[in-house]
Amino acid sequence: MNILSNHSYVSNLCCRSVNHVQRYFSNVSRLKVLFFGTDSFSLPSLRIIHKNVIDNGRVQSLEVVTSFKASKNPVKQYSLVNKIPVHDWVDFKQSADISFDLGVVVSFGHLIPEAIINTFDRGMLNVHASLLPKLRGAAPIVHAIANGEQHTGITIMRIKPKHFDVGEILLQSSVDIPRDILMPQLHDQLAQTGATCLIQCIEDIESYYEKLVKQNDSMATYAPKIDAKFAEIRWNGTDAIGIYNLYRSLYGFRPLNTSFAGEVVKIFEMSFNHDQNPAARSTMKRSGFIEYSKVLKSLFVHCSDGRLLEIIKLSIGGKKILTGRDFHNGFLSKVDPSKRFFN
Repeated sequence: MNILSNHSYVSNLCCRSVNHVQRYFSNVSRLKVLFFGTDSFSLPSLRIIHKNVIDNGRVQSLEVVTSFKASKNPVKQYSLVNKIPVHDWVDFKQSADISFDLGVVVSFGHLIPEAIINTFDRGMLNVHASLLPKLRGAAPIVHAIANGEQHTGITIMRIKPKHFDVGEILLQSSVDIPRDILMPQLHDQLAQTGATCLIQCIEDIESYYEKLVKQNDSMATYAPKIDAKFAEIRWNGTDAIGIYNLYRSLYGFRPLNTSFAGEVVKIFEMSFNHDQNPAARSTMKRSGFIEYSKVLKSLFVHCSDGRLLEIIKLSIGGKKILTGRDFHNGFLSKVDPSKRFFN
């Protein structure tokens, strides 16, 4: 069963903007919220809840749990600047004295113990960057782009103990993935959409709880944590668009890896012309073959489908970042044409 098509009320409702909320609730209790988050994806959700408190919205009070070990933690910094009580996860999880109505988890990275989940009368909500049950796991944005998906989205779900990303769905909103968008751009768009959807659910949580949608586990796919091997280019087994999608998915997070003449090569920037036609198979060069165009002053690599990727910035042997022209002049031109391959 397709959740988006069979339960229309959970699809694309977040496109409605959440205006300034300046009212007190006479027949609905206001909520004491405890927010769990750590990184830049968490920050828009924290900001929108904080604004709801300031505007006398549904949220009466707000406190934050984060990891003090995380370097450059924007959630901790925002909390301190805005005088929001903030707790270190290491110390907080040992405490049994929790008196909040609702828990909110956004890109926190830790499994919340059942004992803590059970302390919240209104349960715990999670903002997840995919259309669950698709792409459960730690890196849904990266995997969505790498898989060549044309759309992804946000899911607001109720957290269940002992497992990530399996709880009932309150709300979903679909987001398109343009063919050239880079991971940081999609990340920021989804973070903002997630914040808007989250506050919409908090404002009317009773109504959303009455319409919970159970996930269909048989339709689940997974987005596990990214490791170094994920960034390795497989020239023989991947076409040009597949490599380009991998590059887009990891942009700003880690460079793609390959090798040349026994040295490790890291690719930091590339481009792909979607309008090019594959070369004729009879004249196509082997996957990974590198050539330099003196006319265009550009470095190109041949892929398994005959199409070319332009390599714009790269490094070799752990040294400084080079342009394609620098790489040609310093390395490629000094190697026999029969050995001009990325492997």
